[in-house]
Amino acid sequence: MEKTRKSGTTSPRLSREESQARTRERLIETATRLFVGQGYGGTSIRDIAEQAGYSQGAFYSNFESKESLLLEMLRRHMAGEAAHLATLSERAGTSLETVLDDLEAWASTLDQDINWSMLSIELQMQAQRSTTFAVAYRAVWQQHRDALAVWLAQLFAAHGLQPPVGIEALAASFMALAHGLALQRASTGTEVSGRMMVVLLRGLLAMARPA
Repeated sequence: MEKTRKSGTTSPRLSREESQARTRERLIETATRLFVGQGYGGTSIRDIAEQAGYSQGAFYSNFESKESLLLEMLRRHMAGEAAHLATLSERAGTSLETVLDDLEAWASTLDQDINWSMLSIELQMQAQRSTTFAVAYRAVWQQHRDALAVWLAQLFAAHGLQPPVGIEALAASFMALAHGLALQRASTGTEVSGRMMVVLLRGLLAMARPA
């Protein structure tokens, strides 16, 4: 149940679904801020609920555990990346150079999300600490790798090229590079641009043979 909030205006009554969605969003936003600021291990469910303005019961109505909330953050981030890549694929007839330019422009923005840089570290650390979390983390990771592999395969095929290495290995390598760049930025503050992933992709495309 949400704690009482003082307000000088009366807001329209929300439906049950809208109210639950708002609660869920506020819990995620608060947890993100706390995980980044004081670490996953240093944040309790009580901290998240209280700072979001809810009871712990409201937390458990939306998430089974702190781990399930962390996994939801991962799913959302990866779903967002997959959706953006899909929009690039939908542009029929687009030249390879235009696709790469668009991809580079998007990749250059990835470094700006400091919160995700920190959360990516927390996710990997929790996967090392918890066997059950590692299983769920791996399932989400593999799903995203497969989606990225499909996108890469379509990119090469659309331009009549054969990938120089296995497409799943290529997708996994790009994900490892993305996480590595996030880790480096978060731990050292070094601004190594996500555009380096596009530099690598351009090199691989240059090495590719006609399909």
